[in-house]
Amino acid sequence: MKTETNFLEGKESKVIISFAIPMIIGNIFQQLYNVADTIIVGKFIGPEALAAVGSAFSIMVLLTSIIFGLCMGSSAVFSYLYGMKDIENLKNSFFTSFCFIGIISLLINIASLVFIDEIISFINIPEEIIIDTKKYLQIIFYGIVLTYLYNYFTAVMRSMGNSITPLIFLIISALINILLDIVFVVPLDMGIAGAAYATIIAQMFSGIGLCIYCIVKVPQFRFKRRHLHFNKKILKMITNNSVLSSIQQSIMNFGILLIQGLVNSFGVSVMAAFTAVVKIESFAYMPVQDFGNAFSIFVAQNKGAGQLKRIHKGIRSALKIITIYCLIITSFILIFAKPLLYIFINKDKIEILNIGTQYLYIVAVFYCLIGYLFMFYGLFRGYGRPEVSIILTIASLGTRVALAYTLSAIPWIGILGIWWSIPIGWAIADIIGLIMVKFLLKKP
Repeated sequence: MKTETNFLEGKESKVIISFAIPMIIGNIFQQLYNVADTIIVGKFIGPEALAAVGSAFSIMVLLTSIIFGLCMGSSAVFSYLYGMKDIENLKNSFFTSFCFIGIISLLINIASLVFIDEIISFINIPEEIIIDTKKYLQIIFYGIVLTYLYNYFTAVMRSMGNSITPLIFLIISALINILLDIVFVVPLDMGIAGAAYATIIAQMFSGIGLCIYCIVKVPQFRFKRRHLHFNKKILKMITNNSVLSSIQQSIMNFGILLIQGLVNSFGVSVMAAFTAVVKIESFAYMPVQDFGNAFSIFVAQNKGAGQLKRIHKGIRSALKIITIYCLIITSFILIFAKPLLYIFINKDKIEILNIGTQYLYIVAVFYCLIGYLFMFYGLFRGYGRPEVSIILTIASLGTRVALAYTLSAIPWIGILGIWWSIPIGWAIADIIGLIMVKFLLKKP
């Protein structure tokens, strides 16, 4: 089976989609890590535990987004060097980024465990679920280094056009997670801790397993002594791209964490509903997020090969694909909003179901906007301008947070202000993105 995609030849839309599909499938299974926890916890333990898992998830997303951003930024450098066919510097960049990101991941792992009480306090967790949230996080935090291993070696393989192998490891680990979730929570009655242990064990398989595979099977990852040093030029490329990409991811998820804190102030019912709709949305627009990441590698490899005209063709193809997908998924969410909520919430929880339905009816209409935003993120990151992605993220999340806190404080608006702030933030960032494309990406 062919595992590598050639981004430098063939129809642009076809090669991007063929590379993105395994990423999308893989991300679906990755989402199953937490969704399995959510469904089983919500059905077998109760709304309080469901709210605790939702709040814990928002914290984990913020912390792991730092690592994900570092790996994603490094991947753009790997892709650029791979497109240039500069294998010597490619190998050196693998070593440099592995050490650089590994040290940061270890520091995050230690800090998260030391400051767990302060983290929980920051996001305004209701008193009745503090114990469950802390118990879940204390276990999950031990998996941060495992998350680093998986994301790093996934970045290595995807930069060379291989999105199939990371998918295989994710599918297996997700199935392990689901099986252990059921065993630990239902017959063994381990409660919320059981869901956390299931996730850790599954992460161990995907992180360590992919690491071993890459070392044994990928020739470009076989180093000689001359590659094991810090080249100043390569280190600068790695740090510039990875740090800026990490900042962009961190700002995005810090904004989401602030929203989670605001949602928490409205009580357990709103928290439980928000947890459910976030899980639904993680599947709904996750494919366009992965498409944006695939597009980033397409752009980086073609820029390395000097094929700028092909990048512009790719932009037009990406816009068409995103529009068609988002219109389809919007229609699906609007039609099946309540049945989707039933997956996470029992039918007798009328208040929670009504809140979740209200959210989906408002936000799902505007999924095209978030789709275009993910494309802009990928475009500017792959083109070597990750600072533009930071500008777009600040515009999107800054608007969203400011509006959410302002509007929700008005009694007759309440939580509707939180929901409406989301598409408004997307729209403002998209407008800025279009302006940036015009001024930064000149046609050849």
